[in-house]
Amino acid sequence: MAEVIVVGSREAAGALVAEAIERLVTGRPDAVLGLATGDTPLPVYRALAERVAVGLDLSAVRGFALDEYVGIPVTHPESYHSVIDREVVRPLRLNPASVHVPDGRPLGIETAGERYEDAILAAGGVDLQILGVGTDGHIGFNEPGSSFASLTRVKTLTKQTREDNARFFDSVDDVPIHSITQGLGTILRARRLVLLAFGAAKAHAVAAAVEGPLTASVPASAIQLHPRATVVVDEEAASMLTELDYYLDAFANKPTWDPVII
Repeated sequence: MAEVIVVGSREAAGALVAEAIERLVTGRPDAVLGLATGDTPLPVYRALAERVAVGLDLSAVRGFALDEYVGIPVTHPESYHSVIDREVVRPLRLNPASVHVPDGRPLGIETAGERYEDAILAAGGVDLQILGVGTDGHIGFNEPGSSFASLTRVKTLTKQTREDNARFFDSVDDVPIHSITQGLGTILRARRLVLLAFGAAKAHAVAAAVEGPLTASVPASAIQLHPRATVVVDEEAASMLTELDYYLDAFANKPTWDPVII
C-alpha cells in the first residue's frame, strides 16, 4: 500500500516534497529527479525555487522529463522542452545539459524511446520520480490499457487527455495527437515515487489508483507495485478514499525516525 499524506493546500504539498528533495540532494548532490509537467507539480518546483533563492544548490542535479508531445517544435511554448526549461531548469538553476526530455521530433521517432531508456540507465536510474495523475487515471502519457511492463514509447492520446490539456493551447484541435512517454515499467524502476493530486476532479482517479484493483484500465494503479510510493493529496482529492481515516492516523503517528517521503 502506498503511503497517503493529506495536506491542507497545494502549497503545503509543495513544501513537503521540496523538503524531501532537499534531503535527497544533501546526501547526493547529483541525484536524478523524474520531472512531471502540467499544473500539478508546480507547487513543488516553486517551493524548491524559494529554497534555491536562499542557498540550496541544485546545480549538480540531473533530471528526466516524463514525456513530450510528438511533432511539436521544441521552441513551441507548450512543448515540454520549453515547459521544463521555463518551470524547472531556470528557476532551480539546473544545468540545462543535465536535464533531458524525450525527443518528439518525427525524424528518428522510431528509436527515440530506446535512446531515452538508454540515457536513464546510463545516469544510474531515477532517484525520485514526481508524478501527477490524469482524470482517467493516466500517469505520464500512459493512457488506459498501457502495459505495466511498458518502456518509453509513442502513445496516442485519448480524447479526454487532449480535452484536459486544451487549456494550454488555443483549442483542442491544436493539442498533438501523439506523445512519447516513459512507460509504466520505466516509472516503476525509479527508487522513489511521489504522486501528487489536487482538487475534486482528481478524487476518483486517486481512489482508483490507491485502493482500486491493479488494472491497466487505471495506469496509476501501478504505484501499488512499488515498495516506496507516496501519494500527496489535498482534502478534495482525498475525498473518495475509503481508508482515509487510517491514512490520517498513520501520518499523525508517523515514527520520528521515519522521515517524510525520503
